[in-house]
Amino acid sequence: MSVTILAIESSCDETSAAVCTDGKILSNFIANQSVHEKYGGVVPELASRAHAQNIVPVVDTALSSANCSLPSVDAIAFTQAPGLIGSLLVGAQFAKSLSLALNKPLIAVHHMQAHVLANLIADPKPSFPFLCLTVSGGHTQIVICESPTQLRVIGETIDDAAGEAFDKSAKLLGLPYPGGPLIDKSAKEGWVRMRDACCCSGSRAMSLNHNG
Repeated sequence: MSVTILAIESSCDETSAAVCTDGKILSNFIANQSVHEKYGGVVPELASRAHAQNIVPVVDTALSSANCSLPSVDAIAFTQAPGLIGSLLVGAQFAKSLSLALNKPLIAVHHMQAHVLANLIADPKPSFPFLCLTVSGGHTQIVICESPTQLRVIGETIDDAAGEAFDKSAKLLGLPYPGGPLIDKSAKEGWVRMRDACCCSGSRAMSLNHNG
């Protein structure tokens, strides 16, 4: 018997919904928030309001794209943490409401654990144990993965995450937000010299310093 899950993500400034059946992603729709561009970064209160506006059409689009109806969904998943508290609350309350209304199981998902386990979605899948480097907008971590439920962080950034460093650098260069993709594009077209990341000793031997 197949299992279909509706997943909702609202941890920062993107509202996303996906439909997954037996590990295969049938749809994944994302709504961006242009309201933050003039501020050069994410404004938490504005992000929460945008999530409240976007979440219904985003979920509806994800379901229709997967040719799936709400009653046919077997469970509702949502991002529990980490993230902006207001943004997380919008997704959590929406998912809980659906779960109660449809009498479906509710699955709370840890944001960073999901980053690691996303490697198991498509082939070829890594075999346990494996080492995972997670580089996202708000977190940079090195994780030892013994099993889907046994994940141990052995190193992480001691200042900014890689995504934050990209956005701050872009702001200094006068590039619009979000600056990460623009710096990435420019780097491919130009010549860049980088210093090695700062190596730490002792208890932070596996930690990273993006400020150099």
